[in-house]
Amino acid sequence: MILWVYIAMLIAGGMVGFIKAGSKASIIASTVLAVPLVAVNLGYLPMQVAWVVIGMVSAIFVVRFAKTRKPMPAIPMIVASAVVLTLLIVRGR
Repeated sequence: MILWVYIAMLIAGGMVGFIKAGSKASIIASTVLAVPLVAVNLGYLPMQVAWVVIGMVSAIFVVRFAKTRKPMPAIPMIVASAVVLTLLIVRGR
C-alpha cells in the first residue's frame, strides 16, 4: 500500500511540474521512475529495484535542492523517499 501512495505522489508531482511550469521533463521522469515501482508492486520485479529507484529519486531531489535552494518539491520528496524506503526495508518488503 505504501508503495502505491509513493507512486501516486511521484506521478502527481510530475503532473504538477508539467501543468505549472510546462516541464515535459517532469512528467517524463516521474513516469519513467514510476513504471518500475508499479512492476515491483505487482510482483514482476524484486523489491530491491524499488529500493534503488527510491534512492535515485531521493538523490535527484537532493541535487536539485542543492542547486536551487528551493524547498518545494525537493524537501517533501526527500522526506517521503526516506520514510518509504525505511518502511519497505523494515517490513522486509
